[in-house]
Amino acid sequence: VYLREAWGGLPAFLYGWKCLLVMDPGLTAALAAGFAAYVGVLVPLSPSGIKLVGITTVLALAAANLRGTPLAAGIIRLLTAGKLYLLGLLVFSGFISGLGDWGHFLPLLARRPGSAPLLPALAGAVVVAFFSFGGWWEMSKIAGEVREPSKTLPRAFALGIGLVTLAYILTSAVFLYLVPIESMASGETFAAQAATVLLGPPGAKALAALVALCILSSLATITTLCPRVYYAMARDGSFLAAVGRLDPRTGTPVRAIIVQTVLACLLLMIGTFDQIMAYFIFVTVAFLGLSVAGLFVIRRRGGSAPGFATPGFPLPAVVFLGSLVVVLVLLAGSSPMQAALGAGVVALGAPAFYLMRRFA
Repeated sequence: VYLREAWGGLPAFLYGWKCLLVMDPGLTAALAAGFAAYVGVLVPLSPSGIKLVGITTVLALAAANLRGTPLAAGIIRLLTAGKLYLLGLLVFSGFISGLGDWGHFLPLLARRPGSAPLLPALAGAVVVAFFSFGGWWEMSKIAGEVREPSKTLPRAFALGIGLVTLAYILTSAVFLYLVPIESMASGETFAAQAATVLLGPPGAKALAALVALCILSSLATITTLCPRVYYAMARDGSFLAAVGRLDPRTGTPVRAIIVQTVLACLLLMIGTFDQIMAYFIFVTVAFLGLSVAGLFVIRRRGGSAPGFATPGFPLPAVVFLGSLVVVLVLLAGSSPMQAALGAGVVALGAPAFYLMRRFA
């Protein structure tokens, strides 16, 4: 909707085309597979059993969404509160346990022996940090179903991103307190080492349960928010009209939810979603930049007063777009072929846009 208002129907459709065919069902499948894999750490499962757990989880969350947004939102609130409580408990227990060493933080600013050169290290950190926070923009997709969105959404964005930032800083800090960074082979083993130091041999399973809860929370959010894109496309006449209808009883876009659920389950059965999604990360970030750049277009156009005025405009938008350009350059530099092919596949949606306009 934001892309359409700023740039017109075609860019908006191409974003939805990319979300519908690749990113949304692919991300749903990836999260469901990740959740099932961690369940497999707690309860031994065969490869087919892991797939079954993933598909069953997607279907269960879709069923909750079909019952109505209040139920889906309640599940998300419960899962989010649970993971924040457990992460807080992990941080508090780790720091008061006395099992770590504050010397692990030193040297804090100087380069450690064997470190990568500064610029490549910063580049890698920027990209990883971006993906740690990636997805915060999905919340805007339910603006039409939120009471007083001009007040509610800005508060939700600020509080949500603030809590995520705080959780990442504190969790990383307690891991570093418990385990020296020189012992780290990978992010996963670093976390497992910290859990083992704190909880002993059962620590690895306790951490697996916490990670499974975090993934399930993300999965519940994605299955709730993403189908709204296909609903908006159908309402614009850019997708099958049937998908643009709301259930008269629950007020939810039932057919849009079913479309995403079916595609995600198919990808789970095929099992190649990670490789496919990698081609579309660059263009997803580019669409995010195009959405924010649309602020300049809409404000220059004037018209009725906005429901929410960006504080300090244009500085926040300029800083954000500058940061996004850095991320795009880093992504294109690290995987130029993937970036080009992903953008090319998205561009192939242009003929589909005109066909949909004609027959929808």
